[in-house]
Amino acid sequence: MLNDVNKNIIPKSLEEFLNLIKNSSCAFKLQIKVSANSKKNSIEFHDNYIKLKISKPAVDGQANKEIIKYLSDILNLPKNNIQILNGEKSSLKMLLFTPKTLQ
Repeated sequence: MLNDVNKNIIPKSLEEFLNLIKNSSCAFKLQIKVSANSKKNSIEFHDNYIKLKISKPAVDGQANKEIIKYLSDILNLPKNNIQILNGEKSSLKMLLFTPKTLQ
């Protein structure tokens, strides 16, 4: 299944991100930049990347868990459908999203 993953997707808005999740027929990768220990959780869309601001510190995996929880909440996607493929200890992370229809 990972061979079919599209890794060139960069949504430009939350609406586009939600539509991508809703209408995707395969899993896809998305690279994000993370800023831990922020005042509150938020998501920003830039031309070439997505930036997540996460309130939890980057200590003992707290920020990574919060990334999954936050994205799960705003995308209405089960936590198990979002995985951090690499970058667990980096601010640049590659995530794998599996739409609900593929469960």
